Amino acid sequence: MTDQRVRATYRIETAFALADAAASMAGEQSTGTFVRVPGETDEMREAHAARVESLTDLGPVERPSLPGSGLPAGGGERRAAQVTLSWPVSNFGPSLPNLLATVAGNLSELKAFSGLKLVDLQLPPVFLERYQGPQFGVDGTRRLAGVYDRPMIGTIIKPSVGMSPAVTAELVERLLSSGVDFIKDDELQADGPHCPFNERVSAVMRVIREHADKTGKKVMYAANITGDIDEMLARHQHVLDEGGTCIMVSMNSVGLPAMKALRAESQLPIHGHRNGWGMLGRSPALGMSFIAYQKLWRLAGIDHTHVNGIDNKFCEDNDSVVASARECLAPMFEPPHPGCEIMPVFSSGQSARQVAATYQALGSTDLIYAAGGGIVAHPGGPAAGVTALQQAWAAAVDSVPVEEAAREHPELAAALGAFKK
Repeated sequence: MTDQRVRATYRIETAFALADAAASMAGEQSTGTFVRVPGETDEMREAHAARVESLTDLGPVERPSLPGSGLPAGGGERRAAQVTLSWPVSNFGPSLPNLLATVAGNLSELKAFSGLKLVDLQLPPVFLERYQGPQFGVDGTRRLAGVYDRPMIGTIIKPSVGMSPAVTAELVERLLSSGVDFIKDDELQADGPHCPFNERVSAVMRVIREHADKTGKKVMYAANITGDIDEMLARHQHVLDEGGTCIMVSMNSVGLPAMKALRAESQLPIHGHRNGWGMLGRSPALGMSFIAYQKLWRLAGIDHTHVNGIDNKFCEDNDSVVASARECLAPMFEPPHPGCEIMPVFSSGQSARQVAATYQALGSTDLIYAAGGGIVAHPGGPAAGVTALQQAWAAAVDSVPVEEAAREHPELAAALGAFKK
């Protein structure tokens, strides 16, 4: 373990000399403090101090991005830089909570910085000795859903809250008849008194089983089991007992240790919902990138996660969305270690309009394409909405312009007419 190192890359902004600022980051998060202390020997620093692996000057900054930053004596020019630090794993062991305390702990509060954001992580495979990573990933998800060689077309139960278990099941029954592959609870729907979890899952799975008996296709339903650890384990068992093939968890709500505990017991794919992500990722000067974030959760055991969508309704730009999706499909470790790839979920205002750009940018059909209004608001109804998305994806893969494909497919033509975005 002692020869394995974690590497973390940051974008920083500071008025102090860049080399001094980078050294202060390394010291703060390993052996150092603001003064040399008794017991801090040269041998200790050699074995345990963080190292500055690289430092790239990105140029001057007009004004501080964050309040409260300081200036060196006599003032200084504020500059941005990219810096990579490394630590020996022996400092904290292969522990995700303690890794997080090291790479994203007090750094953001240091007065020397008016911006400090974690943008990437490189982890050694020793973490695989403690963490199982995804159990199903892309291939296992496809196997359970029975969907190959194209994206899985998904949708979300809406309204998010307010429906009873019986009404929820009626809605799901209508969605099943559309030919959809994947249905998920909204993250706001958990175990409220108006729609208790066990009753809802039993009602929904009854119609899913009946549909499977008739058609041979068992649609994947991601039931939101988010809660305390004991609640999640009990809810997972209920989904399993009812014949379900997926569970959903709000990652930021439960935390890494709870996800690890769930993964150790789970017999189903874990659909990791990233709600609350904007608090970590939206600022260019604070928090962490999704590239770094999703690696932690992949190790903890999720099988899918949301990456937003092309031309989405939120603030994330398309380049960020695509980079996030690519990263989910990229191996985390070199062979022979597991790659821990997971299924990216495109969502947020998606319709047939964004399909071609999504495929052109990602170059893969290994994804869940989740559309709410893009399916249920189709002029021809949900079945036509699902068909239109399948037609759009087939055209994109075959390099056929979507307008040309629409001349042969009325469902697709209607979708393009309805969804102008």
